[in-house]
Amino acid sequence: MHDKLTPATAREMLLAVSQHIVDSVDMLTAVDQAIGDGDHGIGMRRGFAAVLEQLQAPPETVEAVFKVAGTAIMSKAGGAAGAVFGTLFRSGSAALAGRGFLDAEGLAAFLQHGLEAVEKRGSSRPGMKTMLDALAPAAAAAAKAGPEGLAAAAHAAAAAAVEGVEATKSMIATTGKARTLGERSLGHPDPGAVSMSLILEAMRDYIDA
Repeated sequence: MHDKLTPATAREMLLAVSQHIVDSVDMLTAVDQAIGDGDHGIGMRRGFAAVLEQLQAPPETVEAVFKVAGTAIMSKAGGAAGAVFGTLFRSGSAALAGRGFLDAEGLAAFLQHGLEAVEKRGSSRPGMKTMLDALAPAAAAAAKAGPEGLAAAAHAAAAAAVEGVEATKSMIATTGKARTLGERSLGHPDPGAVSMSLILEAMRDYIDA
């Protein structure tokens, strides 16, 4: 179990996260086909495959690890997924500036900083059936569990994200492509929220190992 991550182990964690997203392409495609055009999984796979390529050379700081990942996602994923998840990692990385390692406080700060940036970029907020519905509760849970250590914060964030995904099933999409479905989007989870949950799941599993 990791209590804190150096730049090298933070890189390993994001490689594990990226591989998890790449491996989940079929599931993400199926989730998106229910309320969208089915391209979410392909975009996420493209973006996180780029992370796998760009992180082959280890960055020197934890901040740089997350920033490199965000830049790769933003440039390769395309569409809303590239903008949103690229913003999460790029803007969230700023919260890690000057930190020699990633600990529970850093994880919570990354999630909160990324949350605020995504809200600003998309003029969106939790409750609109987006990835924010997984990210916002995850950020809050990580901050609350922070005093118990990195593993506890990661577990809390991942669990809160799963609950957030479940909550999106009872929401009507009011933004993005799914908004045209209106009440037909009920009963289905938001694909972006599912992706956010997968990212935090992979972070938790790496930290636990």
